[in-house]
Formats: sequence, structure tokens, C-alpha cells
Amino acid sequence: MSAFIGSPSRSHLWFAIGAGEVVDGRKESSEAKTLHKRLLAGPTVDIFVGPERRHWTLHRNLLCHHSSYFETEFVGHEVPKSKKGDDGANELELPDDDPRGFELLVKWLYQGSLEDVSGMADMEKYNYAVACNKLYVLCDKFDMVLLKNIAMDRYRRLLNEAQLVPDPDEINDIYRASSARSPFRRLMTNIAARQIMDPEVDKDAESYRRCFENNPDFAVEMVNSIRRLSGGMLFNDPTEGDVCEYHDHRNGLKCHVKSRPSGKISPKLEKKAAQNIEYSLVS
Repeated sequence: MSAFIGSPSRSHLWFAIGAGEVVDGRKESSEAKTLHKRLLAGPTVDIFVGPERRHWTLHRNLLCHHSSYFETEFVGHEVPKSKKGDDGANELELPDDDPRGFELLVKWLYQGSLEDVSGMADMEKYNYAVACNKLYVLCDKFDMVLLKNIAMDRYRRLLNEAQLVPDPDEINDIYRASSARSPFRRLMTNIAARQIMDPEVDKDAESYRRCFENNPDFAVEMVNSIRRLSGGMLFNDPTEGDVCEYHDHRNGLKCHVKSRPSGKISPKLEKKAAQNIEYSLVS
């Protein structure tokens, strides 16, 4: 393929970072080994994540190689969030980001993959999936498309394996925290739509009231999800069927309409029927 001709692209060279990985079906090339050494050499930076300022010391070259965000922060002329001390050390504050997601990002950078969680219990898998969502949000911010897609795939797979899905409050939080065009928004509305339509699940639209509040986009997307996921199934015609379904009277009362053929009811009979219903209610 054309991508394999000439010098390997940045994305292909990345796979040489993890020990024992292959590049284009071959063992690590000398160029990849050289890149590996370069990315793990040079200055380090201190990154503090979350309100509790969880601390990581990471190689600056490695961060900048994978993310234009970090390249701007540490190498660009304008570095609004980083601070340079007299010794040339760099610091970056990420107070609004989640350390759980950043921990997975660091593992991916240095190990070349996310850890195998196949042996975990269902709840552990679900908690790991939550961390993958946090990782996705970070990758969206850092413009790390490859890892972003890996995080999405892992999130969906773990939910499927654990047979667990986010509850309405979690769906609300994930939807609102995701960018307008994020596939995570579509995933959340699809999960909510399936829960509502599942006869074995005790959920209806009322369960998602918080998701709808001041959020018309969620309501529109979920209705569209129901339409799409149901395969365009046509519902029963509401103008046909039991007439009492749309009557204003108690269930079980004898309805004046049922004893007559369909058609317009005469005013005289309608008045008499109304008197009978009133008498029934009084007695």
C-alpha cells in the first residue's frame, strides 16, 4: 500500500515504541529504534491532573510526538498553561481533567497498549470502561485520534462483556461532558433508546428526565435513535382501535359509544348518555 512506501509515517513509527511490536509486518527497523530512543530521551515535564493535582513526570519528546496539544504547550511560542522555572523544567496544570483517564494515556504512551482486563469481574470491567470514557475525553482534547478510537472500542467492549450500561444520571453526565459532535453523545442516546424499548428493563422516558432538562439536543437525538434502531417499524394507527382509550371517563364504566355503530352521535342521545354517566358517578 502507498502508506508503506518511503519513510514510515508518524502513526506507523509509533508502533515501534512498545518493545516487541512490529512495524509494517517486520521487526523494529533501525529507524524505529532510533525514534524510540529519541522520544524517551531529552527533558521531562511535570503534569498535574485533576483538582487534587495528581502528578506525573513524563518525557516531553514523547508527549509532543503524539499530540499537537502538548507540542503547543511545551514547544510553541505561546505557552499559557505551562510554567518554566530557572532550571528549564516545564510544568502543566490540567485541573479540569480526570486522573483515571490520564493514567491510561500514560500506560499507552509507554507500553504501547492498554492492559488486558479480560480476567476482571464484571464491576471491575465497568469501572475500567468508565476510565476509558475519561481517556476518550482527554484524547479529544489532545487531538490523539488513534488512542481516542481505541478508548471507544474498549469502552463498548467492556460494557458488552460486563452486561452493564450507564444509568440515566451517568448518561446525562457523559452526554453533557462530550463535545457537540462526539460519537459518545450518539452512543449515550442509543443506549438510552434501547433501554426504553427493552420490555425486560424497568425504564421509560421519565427515567431520563434529567437528560432532557435544558437539553433539547438529547431529546431530539434519542427520538431519532428510537426511530433508527427500531428499523422504521410502523406503530399501530392511533385513529383506530378501542375508542375508550381516548375518552374522558373512568375505566370500566359502560361507554355510550360502544353500543352504537361508528358514526356521528345525535345530540339527543349524547345528552342522555351524559346524564346516565353522571347518575352512575353519583350513585
